[in-house]
Amino acid sequence: MKQKLTEKEEMLMNIFWEHGTLFIRDLITYIPEPKPHYNTVATLVKFLEEKGFVEREPVANTFRYKVKTTEREYRGSSVGEMVARYYNNSYASLVSQFVEEDKMDLQELKDLIATIEKKQK
Repeated sequence: MKQKLTEKEEMLMNIFWEHGTLFIRDLITYIPEPKPHYNTVATLVKFLEEKGFVEREPVANTFRYKVKTTEREYRGSSVGEMVARYYNNSYASLVSQFVEEDKMDLQELKDLIATIEKKQK
């Protein structure tokens, strides 16, 4: 996966994932108050472009930005890194912790098993 996102970059990516292709001025409208300066947002979007999360396309005398990395790709990669780091690459250990801490009930576990079995057919 590409580099990790900072908290502010992830906030911007969440806006891109929800609203699609945007100009920076449009992106700013979706940011909660207090809104950062245009140049601050432009710099963050530049970092997102350098990291491979968005790409720009010229439109008149400005740029429009569109998503290159889907939310699913990013979240999946983040979970994979966490499982590798904290669970010795074992997704079973992760699920086991959820069950042991009562964060996943028996029906959810059965549904998960059914989904896995369905994919293997």
